[in-house]
This record gives sequence, structure tokens and C-alpha cells, in this order.
Amino acid sequence: MMTDLLVGGPDEMVSGAGRIRGHWRALMGIIGSLGRPALAERGERLARAMADDGVASLLPGAADATWKLDPVPLPIMAEEFDELAAGLAQRARLIDAVLADIYGPQELLAAGHIPAPLVFGSPAFLRSARRSSSPARRPMLHLYAADVLRRPDGSWAVLQDRTSRCSGLGRLLENRRLHSMAMAEAFGAAQPRGLSPFFELWQEALIRLAPQERRDPAMALLSPGTRDPHWFEHVVLSRELGCALVETGDLTMRGGRLFLKTLAGLQPVDLVLSRVDAGTLDPLDQPEADAAGGIPGILDAVRHGALTLLNAPGSGFGEAPALAAFLERLCPQLLGENLRLPSLPTHWLPQGAPVPPLPEGYGSWRFRPAGQGGASETAFPPSESPPAGLAAIALPFLPVAPSLVGSTLTPTPFVLRLFAVSDGTQWQVLPGGVARVATEGMALTGRLPAAGWCKDVWVPADPSEAIIGPAARSGPPLAIRRTSGTIPSRVADNLFWLGRYVERLDRAARLMRAAIQRLRRGSLLARELAELSTLTTCLREAYLLDEEARPSAGSLMPLANGLERTARPAVRRLLERIGGLVEAVRDRLTADMHATLKQTLREAQEALRAPAAELPELARALIPSLRFANAVAGIAAENMVRGGARLFLELGRRVERAQAVAAEVAVALDGPPARIEAGLRLVLELCDSVITYRSRYLAVLQPAPALDLVLADPANPRGLAFQLAGIRAALAEVSGFAEEEGPAQEAGRLLGQAEGITALLLAAPDQAAAAARDLPPLLREMAAGIGDLSDSLARRYFALLSETHAVGVDTREPAVLEA
Repeated sequence: MMTDLLVGGPDEMVSGAGRIRGHWRALMGIIGSLGRPALAERGERLARAMADDGVASLLPGAADATWKLDPVPLPIMAEEFDELAAGLAQRARLIDAVLADIYGPQELLAAGHIPAPLVFGSPAFLRSARRSSSPARRPMLHLYAADVLRRPDGSWAVLQDRTSRCSGLGRLLENRRLHSMAMAEAFGAAQPRGLSPFFELWQEALIRLAPQERRDPAMALLSPGTRDPHWFEHVVLSRELGCALVETGDLTMRGGRLFLKTLAGLQPVDLVLSRVDAGTLDPLDQPEADAAGGIPGILDAVRHGALTLLNAPGSGFGEAPALAAFLERLCPQLLGENLRLPSLPTHWLPQGAPVPPLPEGYGSWRFRPAGQGGASETAFPPSESPPAGLAAIALPFLPVAPSLVGSTLTPTPFVLRLFAVSDGTQWQVLPGGVARVATEGMALTGRLPAAGWCKDVWVPADPSEAIIGPAARSGPPLAIRRTSGTIPSRVADNLFWLGRYVERLDRAARLMRAAIQRLRRGSLLARELAELSTLTTCLREAYLLDEEARPSAGSLMPLANGLERTARPAVRRLLERIGGLVEAVRDRLTADMHATLKQTLREAQEALRAPAAELPELARALIPSLRFANAVAGIAAENMVRGGARLFLELGRRVERAQAVAAEVAVALDGPPARIEAGLRLVLELCDSVITYRSRYLAVLQPAPALDLVLADPANPRGLAFQLAGIRAALAEVSGFAEEEGPAQEAGRLLGQAEGITALLLAAPDQAAAAARDLPPLLREMAAGIGDLSDSLARRYFALLSETHAVGVDTREPAVLEA
């Protein structure tokens, strides 16, 4: 970590003569015309937009650990950027040539141009990535980024090269989108070059880099998962490039080829844009890799040309800090050119090597592990000698640019990150970048952190310059596809559990609200006390209360205390789990869908954040949770294509609601026939069917009509039969089988039992006695059967194993939420 900031470098906005540079004038004119209050309001607007639509987490309090976007961008003069772009492309070609040698003939090592200890001692050098010296080699680098700073003479130099995962492109896209809305006047005045042509060219390059025989290659972006700090970026990039977003557990090797595990079977994958550490990809080639988190055999597929993996395995060595010390000498030898974009003064310090004198105009030496590109710099006191195996980097005084601090424009130091991609023959540089504002304690080198402060980078457009984009692709007509099972099984699993947890939330809020309504009445009648006892049992079976919270005729305080001390925290935990699952399926949600879920979920979390002083306050705090559940139902009904994603979200909701209805009605009816009326009233209330019953039967309450509505009526969306019919139809659609096969058959059997309840009651001489005697055990058996149906769904669709191989698999909790 940095111990101090070397502030005092050149001011990007002001020339040596003390005047505002030309490319800053129009921008600062607009910003000046806004005034301090309006500019501060734009900053707050950007912060809200970043929290609502950007990279901020769903969970309250986590928004502080995210990225802040400065409303003042960083413009770069077009001529200066063109020089930077040329230097960046040349540097990418040079590092690719170096990587080709060390993973091929190793002539540079044999001649001593690169020290062998630096290469073989680097953890980023993968011995399994060695290639034959074939003249038709494929480039190792496809995506390249560099962090650059101004040197004391005003020219640019590279602080660090990024050749592995090159984070920041997804954040850059979001920066531009949010900035163009919040600072529309400045955006219109500056007219920066657009980013879309770059990403279109990138997508076309990916298609060309896929194995030659694949005319319509299947591409995937491999992510470490939702716990990775750059998960949001992976979602954005996968959408922009048209890649499936996958994790290592979604992929498997069969017959030397890579496949994606989907509900419809194994789907081939031709190209992978990896955001996973290459050293952990293949446990067969890398003994240190975790077999559970890797893909055995994937590197063999890369070696034999069956799969394109970008960047190529082993390319991470291009980030080795000490390698920068040799690039200027290697460039004429490998490319026949002088290096246009040099590194900052860098020295490799082998055993016993002294630290050289600091060059004039530089602020301090920073030391990094010589072969570890992901490690940050370390500062040593002048009285101490750094250990061997480090790279010493001379850090200049950082350049500064105006940023909004509070309501005042203040010069702040920054580091500029630029990006380039190659199609195998030519490099294209993105016309813009990300400027990280350097704050005290921030590491300038190493991996891009999970949080920080950044500026959008604008390059003025040249009206006479042609916009270069990919040529239109021609090919045979694509076959029409309307399949339901092409989503990865992991995604289906997360959607299924999202549906289940949303219904658990809805059930918990309804039960708690019903209990609070009765507690507020004070002195209760015998019927109301029986209803409250039934509600307490339902709350206990939902794991919201413990046995000590059961009320009695003498005191209702145990239940009131239990609702606040036990049930409210349990609902908060449900909301946290739902938040994690929403993020896990973020790539399946449009921006509007995700924003709706995020905002309503945050409202629900905030409402339950503080303890309630009184029961009415707790009842009001539960309302946003019910609204969130309604939002999920509305999105599923009106915004999601009737395919695999919606089907499994609906399956989860229907399974959970069916099990809850069966269990709650069983509890409500489990008592003397003389008290059946209180149970029926409660059942109608919990199933949100009071108005429907009154419109059908007026004020007459009888067991057969009431239970027909909540158990056997297929038109009641809160009833049992409706859920079972939905489960059967969804299973038939997602599997492509007839409704009489597999799990759909079991759902049909349960539906038949539910529909038969009405005839059972009508045929009984005493409906109340029959309901109290026969229905509780039947409904508990049905609830257990619905649970077994859920387990069989998990074994069949999520584990991708036969039932005999899935024995012992715990399907009650989603894997994404393991502690």
C-alpha cells in the first residue's frame, strides 16, 4: 500500500504558460456555467445512479465499498491520444513477441537478454503453456491494458502492463453511460469519441479467433463468480460482447472439447474469454490448482486447437514488474523499432544488487516482487535494504486534474488506464479509458481494487475522421430456436432458489402481519386466541419463532417479544439471501428489471434495519417486503420470456407456495370440529381469498366451499391446486416431455389429490368433522411429497447427475450462499 502520495506533478488542465489548454476550455466553460450548487447536485446524481444502477451492492452499507464517479471527466487532446495509442499497440506487439519466445524457442533466455531466474522464478510463468516452435503460431495476447503516468519531461510512460485479466472495461462502459446522462451539457459540448465501434470490433475479433472450422462459434466469458469484486464488470462485458457468462462449475470436457452444462444437455463452447487466474484452470496440468474449482483437461484442448482461450495461458508473465526493465532494449531486436511508449525507470534487483540513485525529477523508489504482476508496491525506509527478487520502479510526482471534492474543484492526482484488443493481426486501442484518482492509502499498482474513485476519459472526436467498424457478416440463415433449457444448470438452480426464498419472505411477512393484527386488539375472544395459537404454530414451522414465544390466555407478551427479537432478524436474513441470489442471476435480468428488484429490496431491508418500538411499527416495516415479492411476481409475468429462466423462477415460487399452503391449512384444521370456523377464516386470510369467498358465498362460511377455494380451485393464484398445476406445466415445458413423465407425473398426482378434496368433503355427512379428521394428515403428506418433488428436481436438473449418483446431495440451500 502507498504510505504517501507524490503530488505535485504536471497539471493536465494548465499549460506551461499558465493558460487553460484548448481541449479543456469548452468543458470548463460548461462546468463553470453550472455553478457550485448545480455541479454538486450532478455529483450527487452520479452517486445515486452508481448506487441504483451501477456497481454498488444490493445490501445496505455495502455501497461505501464501491466506485465513485467524478462528474468532471479527464479530456485528452486527440493528437496526444493518437501517440499514446500507437505506443500502446506497439508495446502490446512487443510483449506478445516476448511471451512467444519464452513459451517457445526461449532464444532470449539463451542469449541472456532476459534473466532466466526472473522467468523461471515467477509464479506467473506456466511451464505447462510451453509451445512448439511452429511458424504458424497464434498470438498469446488478445486483450492488453496499461497504466500510464506523465514523466517529469511531460511525456507518458507505463507504470504497469496488464496482460492477464485487464480489469476496468466494464466499469468504463458504465462510467460513460452514467456520465452522458448526468453531465449531458458537457458531453454535448466535448463530443467525445464513441466506444461502440471498439466493442463491435472486439466482438468481430473474437469470432475470427475461434477455431477455424466453427462458422458460428459459441463464446463464453469465464468469471470466478459473484464473490469476485469485478462480477459486475463481467456481467456488463458478457452482454456487450454477446458471450455467455459462466463459471468453472458450468463447464466440462468431453472427447477433447469444452462443453457448457445446460438443462438441455451439453452445449459446445469454442472460445473462452477468461477472467479466472490461469494458474488455477486445469488441475491436470497444474498440481497446485484446486480440482473442485478447475476444469480438468481444458489446457489440453487449447494446445490441440479445439478451444481458443483468451488471453492465452501463461500470458500473465507479461505483467512481471521486472520485465519492464528489459523492454526498451528488446524492442529494436524483436520489432526493429524504438520503443515509443517506454516504462518508468525500472531495475531488476537480483541477489546483492544495490538500489540505483533516484533519477532527477522522480519522487521515490517503489518496490514490487519481480515476477508477480498482481502484487502491489512496497516502500522501504531509506535505512533498510530491500530483499532480493524485487523490481525497483522510480515513481514520478503524479499528474493532477480537477475533481469535485464536496462542492469545490480541487486538483487530484490520477493514474490513467488504457485498453487495446487484437484480432490476431492488428491492434485497436479504445478511444478513452479509466482515470483512477489516487487517494491516500491507495495502491497504484497490483490488481484493480474493488472500490475507488475514478474519472471518465474523453478523447475529442474529429468530424473528418471515419468511424471504423466491423464489416457486415454474411452467412447462411440461422435456424429458429425456441428451446427452454439452454440456460446453465447453475443459473437454473439460483433462479429456483430465488423463487423459493421470495415466497418464504412473502409467507413470513403475511404470518407476522396476521399475528400483529390480533395482538393489537388487546383482550382476545376465545376464537381469536385460537387463531393466534394457530399462527404461532405456523410461524414456528417457518423457523421464525421458538417454543418460548407461544402465547397463552394469561399473557401475549412472549409472542410480541418473539416477533421483534426472533422473527424480524430471520426476515432480514431472508432478504440478505435473496440479495445474493439476485446478484447471482444479474446477467439474466435487464437493467430495468434489476433496478426494480434492487430498489424494492433495499426498501425492504431499510424498513427492517432498526428495531421496532411498537408492534404497529413492525407491521408497517413488513409492507416493503410484501411489495418486493409482488415486484418479483410482476417481473416474472410481464418481463421474462417464457423460457428456462422464467420457468425455474416460477417453479421455485410454486413449489414453496404449494408447500406453505398445504402446511398452513393442515395446522389451521388440526383441532376440534367445533372450532373449524376459526381455522377456515384464518385460511382464507392467509391465502388472500377473503374477498373472493364473500363474492361467491356471501357471509355463509362452510368447510367445503372455503377449502375448495384454497385447495382445489385451479383459478386461485394463492391456492394449492394452482401451484401444482403450474409446477406440472412448467416441468413439461422445460423438459420437453409429456406431462405424464418424470417429476411432472408426481406433480400431476399431487394435483389430483388436491382436486379430490372437494368431493371428499361434499360426500361427508359432517363436513367439519371430515375436514378436522381427514385433511391434516393428508395435507402434511402432500407437503412432504412437494418437498420430495423439490429434491428430485434438484437431482435431475441442477446436479446434472443421475439420481443414484446424487444420493446425499443437500438441495435445501443454494450453493452460491455457502458460508
